[in-house]
Amino acid sequence: MKLTTKGHYSVKALLDLSLQPGYGPVATRVIASRQEIPAPYLEKLLIEMRRAGLVKSIRGSIGGYQLAREPVKISLGEILDAVGETIDPLPHHQTTPAQAEDWVTFSLWQRLHQKLKDALYSITLADLYYDARSWQASLGEEASFIV
Repeated sequence: MKLTTKGHYSVKALLDLSLQPGYGPVATRVIASRQEIPAPYLEKLLIEMRRAGLVKSIRGSIGGYQLAREPVKISLGEILDAVGETIDPLPHHQTTPAQAEDWVTFSLWQRLHQKLKDALYSITLADLYYDARSWQASLGEEASFIV
């Protein structure tokens, strides 16, 4: 599985939102600037994530987007699903009983796929936040947190 730009930007945006005091709203242009994401593209991703219940939009002069739940309750798998990322290993693979060797390979990939899916749904925004902070601290960097 390779994380596409769409998936990467989505995770970066939600990590940025997780850093806000009280998870308050942030304007799209502010997130886009901090995370170096094109603002129009980010807006489309945030709309998809709003539809999936991961973020809320707040109107007005102090509006923007904010997390709909605490970071510990949002998984990486949910984020990727929200923006249409797939992790299917062999989406068009069909097997028949005559293809025993192929079936074994297919079965192996199905099991690995399930383990990967389980892992993606067990990793939360909070986990990613602490991993990033630990990595920055190990490098002796200031916590500016561009993901």
